Amino acid sequence: MSQLFTKTLREAPKDEVSVNAQLLIRGGFIKKLSAGVYSFLPLGLIVLRKIENIVREEMNNLGGQEILMPVLHPREIWEEAGRWETADYLYKLKDRQGSEFALGATHEEVITDIARKYINSYRDLPLLVYQIQTKFRDELRAKSGLLRGREFSMKDLYSFHEDEEDRKKYYNTIENSYLKILKKCGFKDIIVAEASGGSFSKEYSHEFQIPTIAGEDLIIFCKSCGFAQNKEICDLRQEGVCPNCEKELKEFKTIEVGNIFALGANYSKPMSLSFLDRSGMTKPVIMGCYGMGPSRLMGAAIEVHHDHRGIIWPEEITPFGVVVIQIESKNEAINEKIKKTAEKVYKKLQEKGVAVLYDERENKGAGEKFMEADLIGIPWRVVVSERTVAENKIEIKNRNEKEGALISESKLLEKIL
Repeated sequence: MSQLFTKTLREAPKDEVSVNAQLLIRGGFIKKLSAGVYSFLPLGLIVLRKIENIVREEMNNLGGQEILMPVLHPREIWEEAGRWETADYLYKLKDRQGSEFALGATHEEVITDIARKYINSYRDLPLLVYQIQTKFRDELRAKSGLLRGREFSMKDLYSFHEDEEDRKKYYNTIENSYLKILKKCGFKDIIVAEASGGSFSKEYSHEFQIPTIAGEDLIIFCKSCGFAQNKEICDLRQEGVCPNCEKELKEFKTIEVGNIFALGANYSKPMSLSFLDRSGMTKPVIMGCYGMGPSRLMGAAIEVHHDHRGIIWPEEITPFGVVVIQIESKNEAINEKIKKTAEKVYKKLQEKGVAVLYDERENKGAGEKFMEADLIGIPWRVVVSERTVAENKIEIKNRNEKEGALISESKLLEKIL
């Protein structure tokens, strides 16, 4: 802990209104540079990478192949698809030669340009490629921490198909994959809601929404049959009644953490992405796109999992599984025994593959160490103190529990693992 490049703060920043931003900054996970722009410090980057790897594993299991596309996009590529003038969220700039560019807010144009170089025949289809990349959007309401940023992390997967039937098959597969990702990240309540295609597609889309009072979206949801729609596009025959089962509809505030779009030929036609089908005819490639924001997932996890003391990380994405805290004694001989015991526990846990943060700092009181551990939100707290060594025990406490328990060293690994 003495070597960790962060410092916790007692007070939340006055210019942050969202819980996720307040706790992440106080806990030393991120540092704000400007509205909607944050640096990820060591603790924050560990969490972000864990989320990215959960997403990456699931995309690879689907048969997706990872690539990395440029952030700097020439104006011409956006003009081909007709979006240079209409996409008002783009950051636009000129180089010294006067050429115009945009910072990548999304990558439909770029991936279509790549695909038209390599897709020629039905034998090249279907194809799934994805990236995890930084996006830039000129967000007018950058006030919700990691939930609504101007610079943020995004996983975007693109699929290419012979026809709509094949595209629908993949669409449903990816919907199930997204649910797996969210459950692995510790989310239990997930609503898959119908929504419009927005600026990406003229066709329907689905949003993956997490219910929380901190949400900026409003979802109409039926608990009986699962019908859900974003209220912005909701068109009900009878107000408050489910169109499927006629049961009562409820409204929920939610955070959108993922979306899937059926693009059809919206990009392939204007950008001449076509293939020869089995009968030798030239046809446009049918596309789908599927977004999920790792940094937004990180913010959403905190909005759902926190209390008055700080963050409560789900075990799958916590920066460390255990924090070992040694509490100093005024008695030098006892203090030496405390240090040896704490170091032994620290090394034992590491040997078993447990990610451990060791709070070995001297001249820090127990209250301050406990407060910081709760703020950072590590699932398990192990304490070695004068009291525990006197009884040849170790104190262990879960972040969700009010009281700890004394157990033997031999039982510690069994309990943690």
